Amino acid sequence: MAKTTDSADSNADKPKRSLFSRAPKADKPKKDKKPGRIKQMVDIFKMTRRHDPMVTWIMLGAFFGLILVSLLVVLLISPGNWITGLMIGIPLGLLGALLLMSRRAERAAYAQIEGKAGAAGAALSSLKKGWIFDEQPASVNPRTQDVVFRAIGKPGIVLVTEGPSNRVKGLVDAERRRLKRILPNVTVTIIETGKAEGQVPIAKVTKKMGKLKNELTKVEVGAVNKRITSMGNKLPIPKGIDPYKARPDRKAARGR
Repeated sequence: MAKTTDSADSNADKPKRSLFSRAPKADKPKKDKKPGRIKQMVDIFKMTRRHDPMVTWIMLGAFFGLILVSLLVVLLISPGNWITGLMIGIPLGLLGALLLMSRRAERAAYAQIEGKAGAAGAALSSLKKGWIFDEQPASVNPRTQDVVFRAIGKPGIVLVTEGPSNRVKGLVDAERRRLKRILPNVTVTIIETGKAEGQVPIAKVTKKMGKLKNELTKVEVGAVNKRITSMGNKLPIPKGIDPYKARPDRKAARGR
């Protein structure tokens, strides 16, 4: 009887539900929400302004300049119709300001990783479609942390170095000889990154690669990648490679 009484008392303490009411749902852990587009754009603007203080005035100049041009064009076509000029000019001004901020944000992102370990790999991560890029270096010197990254595309194989020319030359030559043994007919291009004479700044690496002449088809690019992958590439990656995981995000910079 004691057990029956205790259960009755516990049931009496529970709130009564109506016939058509739903059972209370168990509390679910809240998921971390991703920042919205506006917050992303604000963060990008703040980051850009830290490295490029003039970006604010440049964006304002583009905004008001496009509005003024739109007004002048509309007034020449239809005198007195300035409202239409504003309706056309304001969206154009916003678009122009955002595009300029996107370009400046990309430069600021590259400026942050310039000279740091893994900067060449970070630059290659922004390559357009058609390129196959492995985040792991193709060759590395654990003592000096000089590295050689590899990208495969229609122009062939591109080796992007990171380190002084005299020091990284041995790594490049060894990697080129290895590739020539397994792929003798594929062009191997060397791009040295850095600020010294003959080197390419990090911000211009992908642009230089985009100017290379195409020699392979899409099918051949896949075949070359499979051939290299089958050979294996297990390297002792030293500490310090890409410590900040810096990757310039073009989509975020455009607000997509």
